[in-house]
Amino acid sequence: MSSPSRSGSGGGDFGDESLEHWVSDQPFDPHVAEALTPEQERIYMASQWRMMWLRFRKHKLAVWSGAILAVIYFSVLISEFIAPYNMHTRHTDHIFAPPQTVNLFHDGRVRAPFTYELKYELNMENLKREYREDSSQMNSIRFFCLGDSYHFWGLIEMRFHLICPPKNGTLFLLGTDRLGRDMFSRIVMGTRISLTVGLIGIVISFMLGMFFGGLAGYYGGWVDNVTQRMIEVIRSFPELPLWMALSAALPVTWSPILIYFGITIILGLLDWTGLARAVRSKLLSVREEDFVSAARLMGAKPGRIIWRHMMPSFMSHLIASATLSIPAMILGETALSFLGLGLRPPITSWGVLLAEAQNINVVALYPWLMLPVVPVIIVILAFNFLGDGLRDAADPYK
Repeated sequence: MSSPSRSGSGGGDFGDESLEHWVSDQPFDPHVAEALTPEQERIYMASQWRMMWLRFRKHKLAVWSGAILAVIYFSVLISEFIAPYNMHTRHTDHIFAPPQTVNLFHDGRVRAPFTYELKYELNMENLKREYREDSSQMNSIRFFCLGDSYHFWGLIEMRFHLICPPKNGTLFLLGTDRLGRDMFSRIVMGTRISLTVGLIGIVISFMLGMFFGGLAGYYGGWVDNVTQRMIEVIRSFPELPLWMALSAALPVTWSPILIYFGITIILGLLDWTGLARAVRSKLLSVREEDFVSAARLMGAKPGRIIWRHMMPSFMSHLIASATLSIPAMILGETALSFLGLGLRPPITSWGVLLAEAQNINVVALYPWLMLPVVPVIIVILAFNFLGDGLRDAADPYK
């Protein structure tokens, strides 16, 4: 690899932009970094992260996926504010009501967003409510208004909502369930549980993976053999039956919060093995490098060498691995809750909502009960596209 040439007649430091263009075409080389002045070295190291960001920006699908995930995770912070109803509010006159349409035109004129009055008749042949919209009655939708009371994050009682149903009407954007509860409000509230399960689970998995993988990769020998045999035993169990068995072992007398943390711990304890092997292989490849030997000769302890010197050398790869592991956590919680072995009412998640749509007759008659699967698909795809973009951006040889 050729070192970058200096610009200017006086042999001064080359500019930040010219160095970035040079770095973008070549992987990190410590020998080149040693030949640079301290200021050039600072720019060189910072440019590695800037080049990763520039490569990531070229991956348009990953950028859009990251933006979608950012919006969804931001909504988790204000779920009660976004939901038009309290998720436990029942509308007994509108059981299994279909999604209502939001209209902007009436009699050829532009109106503020509104819905038509929702009425129903009972079909005595199949005992099914048949709903229809009465176009003669318009109900204007309210924004930034007072509606159903709720406890924000379970702490502060509030009534302020982003969107509220009309004063004399209803607003069922995604229909209602068998108890007349608004599906849109329940999906919004379920987002908080389903997405935070993935984040908490990946933190547990990340720490375990880096700990055991770091020990195996740094020490090698019998430590590596014991760790690898333990990983092989854990990976030999079928994932879903093992999840089901451990989830079923949780006491039924536990509160929903304890069940929630129990599920996250189970998912984290079972998903660290792949990351541990990745960390082990990376540490094995860098433990004989000069900078590791120098740190060891200077008296640094193994923990400091692993966490302060070896781990940062491939942290970008760990970040990409984490983004690809979160979807597995979300799918695990959804599958367990769908099978009735995960989270249970009154706590709400996407899996809990899908569990109510297990009856094929219900799905055939009320297909909107399957709508909770849509955010699951969107989030899983977004995480996978984001992970692909981060992996490509972190690879200096691409």
